[in-house]
Amino acid sequence: MTHSTNPRRPLALVLAGPRGFCAGVDRAIHIVERALEKYGAPVYVRHEIVHNRFVVDSLAAKGAVFVEELSQVPEGVPVVFSAHGVPKSVPAEAEARRMAYLDATCPLVTKVHREAEMHHAAGRQIVMIGHAGHPEVVGTMGQVPEGAVLLVENAAQAETVAPVDPARLAYITQTTLSVDDAAAIVAVLRRRFPEISVPRREDICYATTNRQSAVKAIAPHCEAVLVIGAPNSSNSKRLVEVAARAGCARSILVQRAADIDWGDLGNVARLGITAGASAPEVLVEEVIAAARQRFDVTIEEVRVTIESLAFKLPAELIE
Repeated sequence: MTHSTNPRRPLALVLAGPRGFCAGVDRAIHIVERALEKYGAPVYVRHEIVHNRFVVDSLAAKGAVFVEELSQVPEGVPVVFSAHGVPKSVPAEAEARRMAYLDATCPLVTKVHREAEMHHAAGRQIVMIGHAGHPEVVGTMGQVPEGAVLLVENAAQAETVAPVDPARLAYITQTTLSVDDAAAIVAVLRRRFPEISVPRREDICYATTNRQSAVKAIAPHCEAVLVIGAPNSSNSKRLVEVAARAGCARSILVQRAADIDWGDLGNVARLGITAGASAPEVLVEEVIAAARQRFDVTIEEVRVTIESLAFKLPAELIE
């Protein structure tokens, strides 16, 4: 007796590499985990440690408590500042309250903070290229007195920004911007203000740049691209935009496998997959497993570079 089986449709999954966690995110998560080991629960975290619901929920299950302001942190418990960085007023408030705090700010964000301080000390007004209200932008602008930074979000704003003295001007950028968008804004600023001081090294971080390069490499050869990441994750949203511009109009942000409308992908033969810098690889594996349940899956990886950077933990957490 023969059983007729309904053969599953083939689906090629094209994985972008690098994808997922970067060194700064890895360090921030380890800081919370080590703080929980060292001090015991609860450990308070100001703002989501990184913009990923799965990560935040996993740490909350271990005893991390996420709050938006220090005023929500009780006396006598340690607090961690998120990877996005904080304005100077936050550690100042913690010190005034004699709170033990750990700074999980990504070292590449801290580099931009130091640039802002240096330009301000040199008497330059600062143009910050970034997204209004994003915690990283709030933190960076909060390194210098109010009014010292002009925020520019797009090329149109760069055309109209009005510094006090164009001869004493510098620009810095958020670390998670679209490389191409930022370049277009910088081009406007340099055309309008030829004497503007530029960063010694690119402010957009290596991980953002590499993940955008990888998605550009796969997007033209895929009918759809899934970007695994959070809706409030700047670098994840940029990957969706970059994939669309690189030739894949069906570029979709999903938080995890349960969010995917597989019916909508019914005619896709090659599906690209990447993940934002705050999305763990386990979420990529979850999507692959979900695809295997529905399709005859083959996997190929397109890797544009190998990442080996790692950042040290704060001294007080190293035994």
